[in-house]
Amino acid sequence: METKAVIKNRTGVQINLKQYGMMIALVVIFVIFTMLSLGKNASAMNINNLVMQNSYVVILAVGMLLCIITGNVDLSVGSVVAFTGAACAIFVLDYGMPIFPAFLLILVGGLIVGMWQGVFIAKLHVPPFIVTLANMLIFRGLTMSILKGQTKGPLPDAYTQVGAGYLPTFYIHFGNSKLDLVAVLAGIIGSLLIIYGEFRGIANKKKYNFQTPPLWQTTVKLVIIVAILNFFTLKLAAYNGLPFVLTIMLALILIYTFICSKMVVGRQIYAVGGNAKAAKLSGIKTDKVMFWVYANMGMLCALAGIVLSARNASATPKAGDGFELDAIASCYIGGASAYGGTGTIIGSVVGALIMGVLNNGMSLIGWSVDMQKVVKGLVLLGAVTVDLISKQKNK
Repeated sequence: METKAVIKNRTGVQINLKQYGMMIALVVIFVIFTMLSLGKNASAMNINNLVMQNSYVVILAVGMLLCIITGNVDLSVGSVVAFTGAACAIFVLDYGMPIFPAFLLILVGGLIVGMWQGVFIAKLHVPPFIVTLANMLIFRGLTMSILKGQTKGPLPDAYTQVGAGYLPTFYIHFGNSKLDLVAVLAGIIGSLLIIYGEFRGIANKKKYNFQTPPLWQTTVKLVIIVAILNFFTLKLAAYNGLPFVLTIMLALILIYTFICSKMVVGRQIYAVGGNAKAAKLSGIKTDKVMFWVYANMGMLCALAGIVLSARNASATPKAGDGFELDAIASCYIGGASAYGGTGTIIGSVVGALIMGVLNNGMSLIGWSVDMQKVVKGLVLLGAVTVDLISKQKNK
């Protein structure tokens, strides 16, 4: 019994340090590019662009994490994003469909696309890699076909509000500068909720005699998170306020964190990723879990397609190119295991932010697209290698 407790304690500390390491890495990378770009990286306008440009990566990373937890990936997400965004633009511009019904129809369509893939994966047991690779080609071809190789736009202002609009603002002035009070209060309230949630979770663990991290670890974690949160909200407050898409991302993070940590279906996904055979023997319907994981991914692809087309005010045949790589890399950088069974929503979001800061920072300092791909490839390779080495040491 004592030996097991020691193993659990050591494992717990390693996981915590890994989470802190991701946050520290985000801060370090941001600071490095801020210095290299002579402060441009930390400007209010650039922070706003960083949020908007990476909104679709965060949305996709949330869904991709569930696929990776099961030990698989979805290579089709970029093509499905392009297809759903193109279909939505066509419904609105060519068929005159009202915007909100068009959004709902596309979300249902994305769900159907995910279910289509789920049938092959869960029912016919075709490897997810093959199924999603095939659908990456299929939906890229369909996108080119329905758009006839041309850009569809411009989209109405009510449509673009989703990806490029802002929440209502209430500015307070300080001489020549101004701050949006809504964004400032959002940062303060968010910080208080994070602190409350963290200490409430610790209290619940102590109540049932579960292991809890040392106070210094909790303090460091909270200081980093609160500092990052308020830095972003203050920068947004100094620009145009909170982007509308940010509320969508926050809602997804909260919903899927709750699903993964509190609901039975979340535990089942982790169980399937940890050991599919053992999960099946314990009564979990593994095929059903896999089916809905990929159905969910399809729906989130549709949401990302709407957001991307709204931000660009148009739908293009090349939209979503390479998005699957950014989403997968975000999850692995955020702590998800290449073996499956491990990963958190918050970790994948931090990973997406790291990818976003890398993309944005390298563009600001003038690095070529070729070099950017080299750097992102090295970061992904490093993240997966570190995970594999840590797994081998724990055996």
